[in-house]
Amino acid sequence: MAHDTTAGEYLRQALELVARGVPVLPLREGKGPFGNCSACAKNECGGRPNMKSAGTCACPRPCHGWAAASASADVVTSAAWAAAWSRAGAVAYHPGGAGVTVVDLDNTDAVTWARQTLPVTRTVATTRGEHWIYLGTMQSANGVRPGVDIKSLMAYARWLGPGSGQMIRLPETVTSLPRYVVPAGAVASSPVPRAAWSRAVATGCRHTERYVRTGLDKGVAMVIGHREQGAASQAFGVARFLGSLHQECPGPCGLETLGGEIVAAAISVGVPETYAVRAVDRGFTEAGIAVPSTQMV
Repeated sequence: MAHDTTAGEYLRQALELVARGVPVLPLREGKGPFGNCSACAKNECGGRPNMKSAGTCACPRPCHGWAAASASADVVTSAAWAAAWSRAGAVAYHPGGAGVTVVDLDNTDAVTWARQTLPVTRTVATTRGEHWIYLGTMQSANGVRPGVDIKSLMAYARWLGPGSGQMIRLPETVTSLPRYVVPAGAVASSPVPRAAWSRAVATGCRHTERYVRTGLDKGVAMVIGHREQGAASQAFGVARFLGSLHQECPGPCGLETLGGEIVAAAISVGVPETYAVRAVDRGFTEAGIAVPSTQMV
């Protein structure tokens, strides 16, 4: 009976959030999303319409993690969601859908870093650290620093209360953090910044540094956005596109440095390094660009 009471409390919290226009979803014990139903398993349904690669799934159940988050009381209280609520271990919300970004600080060291580095905003205490919440959205990214994740678009965050403090606009000190994603396998105590593309490695490139960095940042964001599948294919496409931009340059253009950043982005979302390197090399090759085999930087 105690579990039923807890489940009812989670649903009550969810409805309070929905009344404020916040998209919510139930989390299972262990604080993860409920797995897809048999019809949606392995994305056989094609995916939710609001995912990065828009799908056609009309499943009424809370499948597809963050993408199932809803701000409709009818959906949240529907029979299709009832079984999930009866087994729920927490309530989550979709920060991007609520128009906010959560800087998830997972330990005391991360909290200390934030207090020394980031503008003060609304904070929420968590089990091990804090959530710092800013007004505005951005690309989500895990491991931007040791113990620091960004949760906004295409992500969920556990609801732990309204917190305290005045929420401020999303500052550049936060939006620039994904440039320092720590690749999988890197030493957590030593953040690995992306390689700095510059004229020093691109003496024969016709493009401005800003132009190259803007294209690379967009490409890396696309790779990181494919967390469940397709990151290697996206890395191939980004490399092919970036390579095509440099076909008319006398060179060298430092594409091995850009390639290393694409590889690091793919690795950060679970692509094995050999596959990531192969995908980027193939992308450059199809663009007609000869680039030394890209290595992690």
